[in-house]
Amino acid sequence: MDVAHFLFGIFGNASALFLFLAPVITFKRIIVNKSTEQFSGIPYVMTLLNCLLSAWYGLPFVSPHNILVSTINGTGAVIEIIYVLTFIIFAPKKEKIKIFGLFTGVLSVFSVVVSVSLFALHGTPRKIFCGFAAAIFSVIMYGSPLSIMRLVIKSKSVEFMPFFLSLFVFLCGTSWFIFGLLGHDPFIAVPNGLGSVLGAIQLILYFIYRDNKGIQKKHGLTEENSMEMGNRKTHHMKQSNANEIQG
Repeated sequence: MDVAHFLFGIFGNASALFLFLAPVITFKRIIVNKSTEQFSGIPYVMTLLNCLLSAWYGLPFVSPHNILVSTINGTGAVIEIIYVLTFIIFAPKKEKIKIFGLFTGVLSVFSVVVSVSLFALHGTPRKIFCGFAAAIFSVIMYGSPLSIMRLVIKSKSVEFMPFFLSLFVFLCGTSWFIFGLLGHDPFIAVPNGLGSVLGAIQLILYFIYRDNKGIQKKHGLTEENSMEMGNRKTHHMKQSNANEIQG
């Protein structure tokens, strides 16, 4: 059981890292063009909060036997901070202020969770408090592609939903779901079980509509534009790194 628990944690780390690195294509474009264009910085800020809370939850003095949760989410937090700061640098003034305000808010929320868990709670209450906080934002992150899935069904095209991102959402969610089950940890198993189901639905939709690709030229979109799975201002909470996922 311990060996299986460890192996699924390693696999979850690998698949989550792919999702965290997926937006590199977009940020390369932002840096080259020196503009955030119509991309939204909100998904990166929200994913950062999810990574910070999950990394904290996985620490031994909060939740024993979940250190692999901390390693990938700690790495994800560093990556997301780089994304957010890069976005702030190249965003127009109004967007810059908004994202900086959200970034400050995320750090404040995380600081409150850390302070309460350290000084007011101990043992099981600490684990439950931090677990609920991490699970809530994991569910929000996993649920963000719902509007993209709706768009795929409406347009009958998968141009907005790249196959490999959908695949790794499924693999990441499944890995951490099994990791949570083996570790008897509902705060990991439940949100990632949801992620696994949503990833599977995305793959099913992909295979149903994979031959319909005319929408790309019609709307002037490119693979690069859609790699974020709706990281545009009109789709604030769609998958970026899914973009951003956790364990």
